[in-house]
Amino acid sequence: MSSALPTTHRALKVPEVMQALGLSRFKVYDLIRSRELPSITIGRARRIPADSLHAFMQTKLEEAA
Repeated sequence: MSSALPTTHRALKVPEVMQALGLSRFKVYDLIRSRELPSITIGRARRIPADSLHAFMQTKLEEAA
């Protein structure tokens, strides 16, 4: 019973999110703390699912419209 994740699923590191959004490390962690940007922690590593980043950006686009 093995179900592998599709190859499109990816977990991004904070610096990758910083670059994608053009934001500082502080602001990315602020978005994570405020739960605007969902993330997971594995040990000491913080990861942001690519789907979560896409949903966050879509929400911000809709708010701006």
